[in-house]
Amino acid sequence: MPIRENAIARAKQIKCVILDVDGVLTDGGIYVAPDGSELYKPFFARDGLAITLAHKVGIVPAIITGRASSIVENRARELHIELVYQGKLDKRDAYADIKAKTGLSDEEIAYIGDDIVDLPIMRMVGLPCAVGDAVPEVKEVAQIIASASGGRGAVREIYEIILKTQGLWDRVLTVFQTDSDGAAQ
Repeated sequence: MPIRENAIARAKQIKCVILDVDGVLTDGGIYVAPDGSELYKPFFARDGLAITLAHKVGIVPAIITGRASSIVENRARELHIELVYQGKLDKRDAYADIKAKTGLSDEEIAYIGDDIVDLPIMRMVGLPCAVGDAVPEVKEVAQIIASASGGRGAVREIYEIILKTQGLWDRVLTVFQTDSDGAAQ
């Protein structure tokens, strides 16, 4: 997994991780039912567990996605993600709202993306990250590039780097063993 020279220093400052959905939390496939509605999205359980446990130790999760889906709404609720912005191909306004609601600076925010719609936000945040199968333009901007593909554990890899860099990994393990309420896969 490629990690750029100053990525570790940047990861130490992260208090919020913003996630794209299609291609990051999922494999990027769009599964459409005969009536034209979205049929399903395959989420990866280990990504979900990392998100909920990191939240328990103070890393705020958020979602900004270009598509709108009740499936994403349900998954976000299950993972206790309150900052959810759907139908946002231009993600800059949603990003500004997240900063306003959390009071965080760019340096305290990470973003995980996979495609060119993610580039404007990736150029703003303190820690831009990419899934392993991201497009070359996204990988070029990313400070951390997961070895796993989107929807197959890339989010978990990146969360682990952030948590371990901040010395929070052991606390995450303890939290899970002593307080698994609210943890979801």
